[in-house]
Amino acid sequence: MKLTLHHINLSTEKVEAMDAFYRDVMQLDRAESDLPALKNDEDVYTGDVAFLEDGHVHLHVARKDVEAGFRTGQIVNPVSHGHIAYRCDDLEAFKAHLEAQNVAYSDWGESAVKGWHQIYFYDPDGNVIEVHQVVD
Repeated sequence: MKLTLHHINLSTEKVEAMDAFYRDVMQLDRAESDLPALKNDEDVYTGDVAFLEDGHVHLHVARKDVEAGFRTGQIVNPVSHGHIAYRCDDLEAFKAHLEAQNVAYSDWGESAVKGWHQIYFYDPDGNVIEVHQVVD
């Protein structure tokens, strides 16, 4: 099970200003490929998201939503304070690895992004980590 850094997600109330800052000041480009197909389900998440990239890693700037975890019944809310995301080639093996390490996780499945099976968990300092696998 190989993990690669895929994106960093920043949660904000200022998507437009943050998008402009990261494009104009940090000179990132709008992401053109590997964009998630957000479902925009009102029971999950309907916030604005700007997708940027440096040519290798994406930056997702998402509208903050502190209620997403409550609406979905999930413990970990990835859009309340942002997260760092890794892509995995065998999510089931990685979930088994987390269980062996006694790390609890929330399995969001494909509820937010079509074609991405996503899980979320906390590091020891409370930062949210996403691991996802692209599914057919």
